[in-house]
Amino acid sequence: MIFVVIPFFLLELYFSLQTGEEIGFFWTVVWILLSFVVGMRLLKKSQHTMLGNIEAMKQGKLDMQKFKNANLSYFIGAILLIIPGVFSDFLGVSALIYTYYLQFMVRITPEQPNKHFNPQGDDNVIDVEIIDEYSRSDRNS
Repeated sequence: MIFVVIPFFLLELYFSLQTGEEIGFFWTVVWILLSFVVGMRLLKKSQHTMLGNIEAMKQGKLDMQKFKNANLSYFIGAILLIIPGVFSDFLGVSALIYTYYLQFMVRITPEQPNKHFNPQGDDNVIDVEIIDEYSRSDRNS
């Protein structure tokens, strides 16, 4: 874990300082604040995105793996945008591009029957009701 965190922070620091040098301190602060606001809005909107992905799964447009990937990359992208810094913003936008790619594929994919969601129930089960008249008459006697 530490072998990932330290290089991440070093890259974050390097790219943030380079960007601050290129565009100036004021615009770097504006960038950080805007990316924070965008990340927070994405997190607030996450329930709607997840419901849309569930609907796409019900329609057979998303399989379970793509459903997991779309939701996970959406959350990771939003959290990375909240973290201040240029490198995390780049990674967050990359994750969101992947999420929106999956959602675009959902829009152009035709509906297919889905084996995970069957509102009628199992086709192999016959639903019956058994009424035992003899046991009722024995109880009343």
